[in-house]
Amino acid sequence: MEVAYGPEALHKLDYYAPPADSSRHQQALVVFVHGGAWRSEDKADHAGLARTLVSLTGCAVAVPNYRLTTSDCPIHHPSHADDVLRALHFLATWSGPQPPPSALYVLGHSCSAHILASIFLASPFPSLTPSPQLIAITRGILLSEGIYDIDALLRSFPNYKQWFIAPAFGDHDAYPDVNVASYPLRSGADHIRWLIIHSKGDSLVDQLQSDTIFSHLSILASQIPSGPRPMVQKNFDEIQEDHNELLTGTVYPRIIADFVAQDISSSTDSPS
Repeated sequence: MEVAYGPEALHKLDYYAPPADSSRHQQALVVFVHGGAWRSEDKADHAGLARTLVSLTGCAVAVPNYRLTTSDCPIHHPSHADDVLRALHFLATWSGPQPPPSALYVLGHSCSAHILASIFLASPFPSLTPSPQLIAITRGILLSEGIYDIDALLRSFPNYKQWFIAPAFGDHDAYPDVNVASYPLRSGADHIRWLIIHSKGDSLVDQLQSDTIFSHLSILASQIPSGPRPMVQKNFDEIQEDHNELLTGTVYPRIIADFVAQDISSSTDSPS
């Protein structure tokens, strides 16, 4: 079902409910935020993935659209992320086919990995501050083939600047203020677990991006008390498909489902 979460034409999300007779993880919600270089793609492109995730996880799945940088809509960062945060705030309190979620797992791919890190790490953009309620229910952030350090990305792929970085972020000599691999943890977010995924077959974003955010998050994790499971994990070995092809494969959704199942199990087994 399509649901409006805001006033703009692209402020809509597709919501996929689990079967009515399913008793698995009814209070958990998985949200997949699409990539597309801040300039393309649509929630409908990922309907197959969403249905697979419902089947494998037993959770409801939501896939939001957000405004894109186009010739008709020349918006800059953080406008895309503002929309995604609006969608997450909506989902955190929406009483739709199911009650509001008590556990949220947020998936970002390519540019939306940057979007989610800008929200859930302490970015310098006040409009990207998540509510305490959203932080409290967020259990996992799972990022694949992500862009994190734009200056490093442009050293590896110089043609990306005119293709999509300058349109989405402005034409600057450097982009240190939007390097999410330099942001600290947000207050109250110590419980959130991160999984960084990278495919060996990715030809569009190099593993340096994922190495960089994994190292940064690992340093942040070393500064807080350790829990029963590590705050940050990586999976750089299992997936072989190219940048977008992995989303239609079998390995990526299985990795997501395993993470969700293990996290729900560990939270259920933890003493209250």
